[in-house]
Amino acid sequence: MMNAVRFALITDVHFGPPASFDGKLRKLSHEAGRLTERFVREMNEVERPELVINLGDVIEDENADADRANYQRFVEILGRLDAPVLHVAGNHDFVHLSADDLRALWTHDDALHYSRDLGGVHFSVLHTIEHKDVAVRLPDEQLDWLRVDLERAAFPCVVLMHHPASEMQLGGNRWFENAPHICRVAERRKLRGVIEASSKVVAVFNGHVHWNHLDVIAGIPYVTLQSLIENLDDDAPGRPATAWAVWYLSEHRLNVDIHGAESARYQFEFGR
Repeated sequence: MMNAVRFALITDVHFGPPASFDGKLRKLSHEAGRLTERFVREMNEVERPELVINLGDVIEDENADADRANYQRFVEILGRLDAPVLHVAGNHDFVHLSADDLRALWTHDDALHYSRDLGGVHFSVLHTIEHKDVAVRLPDEQLDWLRVDLERAAFPCVVLMHHPASEMQLGGNRWFENAPHICRVAERRKLRGVIEASSKVVAVFNGHVHWNHLDVIAGIPYVTLQSLIENLDDDAPGRPATAWAVWYLSEHRLNVDIHGAESARYQFEFGR
């Protein structure tokens, strides 16, 4: 019997310059530092999670030097947490920074896909690779790695990734309604097949899409978390989503509480 555990999620903080899309201000990236510091205080003083997970797109890419400095600032702020951190690589993180750069910032020696056991939960971290304006891919090497990783896992499993693996419909999404090919993972059906075959995965979490979304496929929840700095208004001066999540996992239940301007709550019951 497992004890109840509590973990936190943050994603798409986009440290860097504010960004527009279709001529309107969409990313309030100038708020990233302040809102990340607020998140850290909330974690330490109120939520006290056993683990914090960064689901990627830490930076709004500019150039190698600026991106490295902005990512370092984020890491330093999260360094004040009273909990360990797991990082996922996002597409913006990988424009000017290399795998070696990210490993140095994360201070670990593994590949950008890796696994960890924490709090009686097995975390499998994937590195989805976006080919700009073409597709989001998950190489066969990672699918094979995940299959073996899940087979060997001794605890309930959670898969973490930046891009979504579900069949989410993107109508009404500012960023991807007309560009689903750079949103959803091309190999998502193969990936879900590996996940379902393991019979161990209790949830899959991702960012990237800049909205909150839930799909349940073959009994497994696929949870997408809103960006911390997405502008919820139509243009400047803007109103940040201030989104982050805490999830609670016990033997028979998963609760996901999404905080911020667009709060949500999901609950999933497992077989008894």
